[in-house]
Amino acid sequence: MDAAFTAEQDEMRRTLREILGKRCGPDEVKAAARTAAGHDRELWQQLARQLGLPGLAVAEEYGGVGCAPADLALACEETGRALLPSPLLATAVLCAPLIAALGTAAQRTALLAPLAAGGLTAALAVPGPALATALALNGEDPAGDWAGGGRAGGVQARADAAGGGWRLYGESAQVLDGHSASLLLVPAHTGGFARGRALLFLVRQDAPGLVRSRQTVLDETRPQGRVQLRDVPAELLGEDGADVLGALAATGRTACAVLAAEAVGAAGQALARTVEYVREREQFGRPIGSFQAVKHRLADLYVQVQAARSAAYYAAWDPEQGGLALAQALEALRLTAGEAIQLHGGIGFTWEHDAHLYFKRAASDELLFGPVHRLRAHAAHRAGLFTSPTEPEKVAV
Repeated sequence: MDAAFTAEQDEMRRTLREILGKRCGPDEVKAAARTAAGHDRELWQQLARQLGLPGLAVAEEYGGVGCAPADLALACEETGRALLPSPLLATAVLCAPLIAALGTAAQRTALLAPLAAGGLTAALAVPGPALATALALNGEDPAGDWAGGGRAGGVQARADAAGGGWRLYGESAQVLDGHSASLLLVPAHTGGFARGRALLFLVRQDAPGLVRSRQTVLDETRPQGRVQLRDVPAELLGEDGADVLGALAATGRTACAVLAAEAVGAAGQALARTVEYVREREQFGRPIGSFQAVKHRLADLYVQVQAARSAAYYAAWDPEQGGLALAQALEALRLTAGEAIQLHGGIGFTWEHDAHLYFKRAASDELLFGPVHRLRAHAAHRAGLFTSPTEPEKVAV
């Protein structure tokens, strides 16, 4: 295994860092997150034109760049450093792979090209608390109960009585970019309780009966919306009988690696800004960074971040290790963001200080994709660490 980055990857990282460095200061990030869309549309189009960011991992035949998931993870490390509010996670990491895996040839041709070009954004309308389960990050639900399970709650689907198509009704809350995405991928339960199954449906933003609203969330850079479907016409993604749960789990494994890299980028930047601050802030006539206790705390954080970065890079190469890498990265981000507030002293405890942007991202990500202990427990279960060894056969003497 050659873990070194290629010249193309280094150039992509440099270009992306340069663009975001000019356009994503703390004030710009807050302003972009508070727009109606929840992100800077002009910057999103610039990233699409110059770097092909939305289509980085989309096949070239559908208008994408055709890179490996490792390149997408590398790019997301940079967007994590800047805490970039964008549709990148919902569109490129969650929805595009599902369309590529499950969609018919006509659906892939019609949807992947505009997604890769940045003109179309998408959102996976799984309720926020169920997102980790749907993607099989912290456990598995073969029955698909997170999609409604045939009971009240979630979204239900029924075949259109007029013939052709489906109708959806129900609600999903805390949907990433759910208030602004042009296209919704809606998991819905159909077939009743006894023969129920979860399927994915395509819903356009102008579909009659679709009601969306933005929700107030802890982390403004991860905008979320409430999606209400009131007898909404929908198109089935792919064919009835497709392995929807398998496709979601495969998407989740790649998403783990990407999210781990993004969290590492945020943790690294929080640490860098804290180091810069303790070099300048003086107490008792000397910089507080010169005190041994502060040095030890920063050294511990550096080890945490570097270990998480190594795990994230390895997961980008082998997505099967994504769960453990995400757990390591989320823990590193939580610890670093917390220490950043502590080491900034009194100013760090003010809610308006920039250190809280990283703290909010850490808390929000663990709520959406964790918690850390469940990520680790699920990874251990999949690896068979808690399986009792088979007893050896008794041999007669």
